Amino acid sequence: MDRIPISKQGHDKLKQELEDLKAQRPAIIQAIKEAREEGDLSENAGYDAARERQGMLEARITYINSRMPLFDVFDLDNLKGDQATFGATVVVEDIDTEETRKFLLLGPDDADHKKGSISVLSPMGLALLGKEEGDEVVVDAPRGKIEYEIVSVEFLGVAGLNG
Repeated sequence: MDRIPISKQGHDKLKQELEDLKAQRPAIIQAIKEAREEGDLSENAGYDAARERQGMLEARITYINSRMPLFDVFDLDNLKGDQATFGATVVVEDIDTEETRKFLLLGPDDADHKKGSISVLSPMGLALLGKEEGDEVVVDAPRGKIEYEIVSVEFLGVAGLNG
C-alpha cells in the first residue's frame, strides 16, 4: 500500500486512541472471565456481549497498528502553496447554484466531513488536488455531476482544523 498522509494532530489522536484501546483490554478480559464463570455459555448474554466488545476492540487495534507504519505525518503549520494539496483549505462555488463551500483537505484517517474536512481520496478531494484559484472542476456526486469553480486556496495551518 502507498503512503497515507495525516496531520500531526490526527496522528497524535490515533496514537492516543491506540493507547486507550490497549488499556481497555484487561477490563474486557476480566468481564469475559466473570461471564464464563456464570456457567452455560450458550445462553450467556454477558459473555456474548463481552466477546463482541473484545472482537471490536481488537479489530480497531489491528487496524490502527496496520496503518501506523504507512503514515506520512505533516505539520499543517509548515505547509504552503498555490495548489490544492494535503492541508489546503479550499473554497469552491457551485457554478449552477452559486453556493459556496469550504473544505480542508486531509488524509482518510484525519478527515471529518462534519467539521469541514474531507479526504484527499474522496471524489471531491481527488477533483481538487493540484488545482488553483480560478480553476473549474467536475465532481461525480450521487445527484449527478456538479461543476465547481475554485474561489480560493489557502494554507491556514492548525487554525484550518477549527473550521
